[in-house]
Amino acid sequence: MNPRFEFLFNALWVAHPILQCAVAAFMYKRQLNRSFPVFFFYLLSQVAIFGLVFPLWVYGNYIVFFYVYAACIGISAAIGFKVIYEVFLDVFRPYHTLKDLGSVLFMWAGLVMLLVAGVVAASSSTTEQGPLWQAVMTGQRCVRVIQVGLIMFLLVFSKYLGVSRRQQSFGVALGFGFFAGVELMLVALRAGGYLNENIASIVNMVAYNFTIVIWLTYMASKSPAREASANTLMPQRWDQSLTDIQHPMAPDSLIPMFEGMVDRAFSRTNGESHEESGQLVSRMSSLTDNPDPLFSPSNTTPKL
Repeated sequence: MNPRFEFLFNALWVAHPILQCAVAAFMYKRQLNRSFPVFFFYLLSQVAIFGLVFPLWVYGNYIVFFYVYAACIGISAAIGFKVIYEVFLDVFRPYHTLKDLGSVLFMWAGLVMLLVAGVVAASSSTTEQGPLWQAVMTGQRCVRVIQVGLIMFLLVFSKYLGVSRRQQSFGVALGFGFFAGVELMLVALRAGGYLNENIASIVNMVAYNFTIVIWLTYMASKSPAREASANTLMPQRWDQSLTDIQHPMAPDSLIPMFEGMVDRAFSRTNGESHEESGQLVSRMSSLTDNPDPLFSPSNTTPKL
C-alpha cells in the first residue's frame, strides 16, 4: 500500500471508533442499550478492538498483528451473529411460537457455521495464510450471508409483520446488510482478479463508515410504534397454526367451544327474536350430544 492509500486507509479506520462512540452515546442517552444490549456491546467491543489492533498495525510486528487481528475478526463475527438473533427476536416479539421456531433455526445455523469453519480449517493447510485464517474468514462470510438474508427478509415481509422501516431494529439490520453485501461483492471481485487489493480495502472502509452513519441516524431518531395493519393477520395465523401443531386441541374441548357459541347467541337477543335464539340454542345443544335439561324436546322455547 502506497503512502497516500495508507494515509487514507488509516484516516477511515480512525473514524470507526469515533462514529461508534457517537452511536453508543445516543443509545445510552435514550436507554436503547436496554432494548438492544448485544448491539450496544458490539459497538463497545469494536472500539476496544480498534484500541488493540490499530497500534499493532502502525507500530507493531506484522506476525503479532496477524494473529490478533484474526482472533478479533472471529470475536466480531460471533457477536455479529448474536446481534442478528437480537434483531430477529425484536421483529417477532408479538409472535411467540414463530419466535421459538426461529430460535431453534438460529441455533442450528450457528452449529452449521462452526462445522463449516472446522472443515475449512482441516482442509486448508496448504494456503499461504494457514488454516486458522481460512476458518475465521469462512465463519465471517457465513455471518455476512445471514446478515444480507435478514435485511432482504425484512424488506419483503416488513409490512406483513407490522415492522416499520423507521424502527431501530430495521436500521440495525439495514446497516449490517448493506456492509455485508458490499464486503461479499468485494470478495468476489478480488477472487476474480477484477479489483485491486488497495482499492478494495478503501471501499470496504468507506462502506463500514457509511454503515455506522446509518446506525447513528436510526438511533438519533424516534422509533415509531408497530404498524397496526390487516396484513399482520397472516403471521398471526402462522403463529396460531404452529401453536395448534404443538398443542393439538382434544376432542372434549369442542364442548366448551359450543357453550361459548350458546353464550354469544344469548348476548344477541336484543337484535333477534326469542324464537330465533331458541332455535339456534337448540341446534347447538344437539351437536354436543348433551341436551340441556332446561330445554323441552317438544318446544324450542326455553323453560323458565
